[in-house]
Amino acid sequence: MRAGSDAWRVLTDRSFGTFFLGSSLSNVGTWFQNIAAGLLVYELTRSTLLVGAVNFAQFLGTVLLAPWAGAAADRFDRRRLLLVTQLAAAVVGAGLAGLTVADRVGPVVVVAAALLLGLALAFMVPALLALVPLLVDEADLEVAVSLNSVTFNLARAIGPVLGALVVDWAGYGVAFGLNAASFVAFALALLVVRPRAQPPRATTRPRLRESVALVRADGRWMALLVAVMAVSTSTDPVNTLAPELALDVFAGRELDVGLLVGAFGAGATLTAVLLSPWLRGRPHVLVVAMLVQGAGMLGAGLAPSLGLAMAGFAVSGAGFIAAITRATARLQAEVPDVQLGRVMALWSLAFVGTRPVAALLDGVVAELAGARAAAVVLALPVLLAAPYVHRRITAAAGAAAGR
Repeated sequence: MRAGSDAWRVLTDRSFGTFFLGSSLSNVGTWFQNIAAGLLVYELTRSTLLVGAVNFAQFLGTVLLAPWAGAAADRFDRRRLLLVTQLAAAVVGAGLAGLTVADRVGPVVVVAAALLLGLALAFMVPALLALVPLLVDEADLEVAVSLNSVTFNLARAIGPVLGALVVDWAGYGVAFGLNAASFVAFALALLVVRPRAQPPRATTRPRLRESVALVRADGRWMALLVAVMAVSTSTDPVNTLAPELALDVFAGRELDVGLLVGAFGAGATLTAVLLSPWLRGRPHVLVVAMLVQGAGMLGAGLAPSLGLAMAGFAVSGAGFIAAITRATARLQAEVPDVQLGRVMALWSLAFVGTRPVAALLDGVVAELAGARAAAVVLALPVLLAAPYVHRRITAAAGAAAGR
């Protein structure tokens, strides 16, 4: 009861509640864009490789601009930086919607729009995450961070389904236009938000190689980052393969693409809401969750029907959220505060840096051997990494106990 009342109190705060609503709308709109872009490119080309190219373009900006985007979130006013990125993304989304309605859109235009939106999102995400602590009191920070993560998981669950419905009923142009409108809605919400003053900017910035050396010196931290990389890589079929699986493998329709993607998000959301307290105290949760994620993805790839593929995606989503939450929480708990910023910067690169490569690999395998084979191949990273992570963490714990 106390947790629920704390969450309600934080949500009813004018600044955080408005931020939460705007962020939720923006996240749902982003899934409208993702589903519509993947469906449109697949409809135009019947090429899963080009669907992978859309996802590659979307994440490329985050990988290339990570150092500058993080520095910008510390150097500039975060609320204003978010405003600029939302308005820039709205312009790109509106332009794509206009070209689509005018029937002047093709695969190159969709990929280019995904790249431009990815550049805006690269600066948006660090500023968004860094703004949350400035919106609530320190005692409410854990609740606020949890609520902020709910917006991403709920959007992953309902956004793809709603986006597919919009495409089915109103067309691709309307879906792209609603994404642009969601960016505007978040920008308007940010005008209401009144965060506290930001802390002064650090005078020095650690180099990437120093952060890498820091992590390599501790077997547990290295294993946790490997887990993050593997977990992130094995989620790519949700975005890249869903159109081919739903439309060709299972002879479904556009709505079924949204249901497939939404099943992964639903599994993640239900696990986060219902099982997180129970999982928190269990030993070996990380490794078991990695195996569950991989097994669910294998099940989705080998499923004989759409319903069973959705069940596989839901199981994979449950494993994903349990694994990524556990790995992240362990890093935050074990890394000393003086080193935490550098290590979490590497966490960001581990989580996002694999996505462009995974998208292209997914597309190439699907082009050569089909979507089922690609789903099986992309399940392997998390399945193969799980024993390594278990050995490294166990060995590091044993060494620490023997000192």
